[in-house]
Amino acid sequence: MTTSSPEGVSLGMPQLPPPDYPDDVRARLETDARELIARYPDSRSALLPLLHLVQSEEGHVTRTGMQFCADMLDLTTAEVTAVATFYTMYRRKPSGDYQVGVCTNTLCAVMGGDAIFEALQEHLGVGNGETTDDGKVTLEHIECNAACDFAPVVMVNWEFFDNQTPGSAKRLVDDLRSGAQVEPTRGAPLCTFKETARILAGFPDERPGAVDATGGAGPASLIGLRLAKGEVSPARVVHPRAGGPEDTQPHDPSPSEHLSSHDAPQQTSASDPAHPAGPSAEEGE
Repeated sequence: MTTSSPEGVSLGMPQLPPPDYPDDVRARLETDARELIARYPDSRSALLPLLHLVQSEEGHVTRTGMQFCADMLDLTTAEVTAVATFYTMYRRKPSGDYQVGVCTNTLCAVMGGDAIFEALQEHLGVGNGETTDDGKVTLEHIECNAACDFAPVVMVNWEFFDNQTPGSAKRLVDDLRSGAQVEPTRGAPLCTFKETARILAGFPDERPGAVDATGGAGPASLIGLRLAKGEVSPARVVHPRAGGPEDTQPHDPSPSEHLSSHDAPQQTSASDPAHPAGPSAEEGE
């Protein structure tokens, strides 16, 4: 590996080995790492947890952390780097105490996710993947988090904040920066990114009540299961357009029939300013 100048021109000089952890830190991490490695029949399978472990130490995966993982698993640093750079959950540069991710995948985007992300960039004065000057918040756009029935969704250190708007998202990051207590919509209480990384490494969350906290799927996610169990009556089929058979009355659908978004189109987008439930009405803007 060679170093480069600020202009991106290779200087042809080998990069120096990363500094090691202080002795006490390394001894503590080695104890934790051996516990993780012992859980797997093949030691290299522990690489993902070990990357979370070193991330919990410094808030991101450093060269020192990758060298530590390589030493513990008898891998090359190239093998560790390949994994650390593949998964976006591993940070490669210093980041904030709170990773604020705005889902901008299709459904969240059309429901207002794009507007939320743009509003937070302007409000915080940072771009995608950047951290505020106080080191509190790192903002990023993220892909689907399987919470489409709560769209648009914002996640903080992988905890859910559902049904957000630009206004509520700005209040959220302001509270995070001020140190105010912030409660996720569902799931475990919020903790710092370093604490989250240690939990993801596979160590227990020892905060009182954290394990008991949980969150379930929303009604839109469960309607199919409830229908299959016969807990709710099937919805009526409505002809999508004029011109259907005049003598056909609404009826319970047969097994061969199904409902789709075309059966009864409605204006429901939360990103539609003209809609009563849209951001304009909710935020009073």
